[in-house]
Amino acid sequence: MRYWLMKSEPGDCSIDDLAGFPNQTVDWYGIRNYQARNFMRDQMQPGDLAFFYHSNCKEPGIVGIVEISCHAYPDRTQFDPKHKYFEPKSTLETPRWVNVDVKLVRKTRLLNLKELREYPELEHMRILQRGNRLSITPVDPREWAFINGVLAE
Repeated sequence: MRYWLMKSEPGDCSIDDLAGFPNQTVDWYGIRNYQARNFMRDQMQPGDLAFFYHSNCKEPGIVGIVEISCHAYPDRTQFDPKHKYFEPKSTLETPRWVNVDVKLVRKTRLLNLKELREYPELEHMRILQRGNRLSITPVDPREWAFINGVLAE
């Protein structure tokens, strides 16, 4: 099993939106970074767990835990010319972009970016590295365990 951190802007899909969706599941569409795509396509497996992270908002941070519920498949939005994630170079035979489905495991208290930075145990976590802009990043098992301990307090 692998662990991840997946960012979503609450205006696009919040943890509360996810909790209200049928089966509390959503397709994680719109990823347009090759490294993040490769994580989904090549490494994510059903059963992997991820922190759901609200980004680009007043108070960014971890707000929940989700489970990867299927293998990567072509992102439907790349084929829709009216969608903001349309990709004219993608074809049904050779799609460029993929997504996975995630299912809510549980909402958590907000563990904001400022608090994450306070823990020396997390100093190497990718989300905390200068210049990191990836929307999907791996989380080390020790970081995963530590954060879950903090959330349990």
